[in-house]
Amino acid sequence: MPASESKDRALVFGGSGFLGTRLLAALDSPVCEALSVSRNPGARPRTPNETIRDVAGDLSQAGVAETLIGLLQPRTVFLVAALARVGDCERDPGLARRLNTELPAEVARACKAFDLRLVFTSTDLVFSGEPPRESGYIESDPADSSQVYGRTKAEGESAVLEEYSSALVVRLPLLFGESVGRGLGASDSLLAALDRGDSPKLFTDEFRTPLDVDNAARALIELARKRESGRLHVAGPDRLSRHQFGERVVRARARPADLESLQAVTRADLGLADRPRDVSLDNSKAREILTTPLLSVSEALEKPRQT
Repeated sequence: MPASESKDRALVFGGSGFLGTRLLAALDSPVCEALSVSRNPGARPRTPNETIRDVAGDLSQAGVAETLIGLLQPRTVFLVAALARVGDCERDPGLARRLNTELPAEVARACKAFDLRLVFTSTDLVFSGEPPRESGYIESDPADSSQVYGRTKAEGESAVLEEYSSALVVRLPLLFGESVGRGLGASDSLLAALDRGDSPKLFTDEFRTPLDVDNAARALIELARKRESGRLHVAGPDRLSRHQFGERVVRARARPADLESLQAVTRADLGLADRPRDVSLDNSKAREILTTPLLSVSEALEKPRQT
């Protein structure tokens, strides 16, 4: 049944993931019908009063996404599904290409055919981080990652915009924040490791511009409603090493005793000197467009935890 004229219908590919879950929570409202597509819908945490509709779909199979777009008839599509773990991409470059490059192209073609709004999320890891740039990468800087993950995501960006020039590609940084008890994202995974008694190794020489996942979700929704297009960097204002970030998380959660468990290491210490050194993003363009503020790590951590 077509979406009613008074209510938006938003489709999230990858709705059971860290970002997808929070994006759906932000979309679910009297003015928006939120639809979630994932291979395992049961993995998505649910809240008592939500009206989100779950649809099973194996996006690794060609044609599935296009078929679902035709059947579900959304007005807005958020493609946040990906093979995102760097190690998984290196072990299975074929699957990485399927989910990070071919799937985005298919979704873009379908969205163009139906004249839909499309937001495709990419990553700061499309950049190599060499030489380090304290000012941060801007949207026009060439993607130059040598890793499978960054390379296939960059190819996915190009494929989306070639197929559908009205689409928006949003490069996101390291995301942290509420994962509803699943230990996902940069902060919850760190706290879960500490709860297990681990001593996490955090780099002092690897820099990102972290952003709270709920903050990212709200920004993506605003950008979709404004029908922005092209490439955009949506990131936090802080350039932090992973170790600096970890310290802020632990302090904000009133767990100062855990500071001693954080191990400060360099990439060379672990034989990982080929990891990107500094993929900080310049968010100036996004800040000019958005009314949603892009919060610092401290500002985000001070806000009450959401469900």
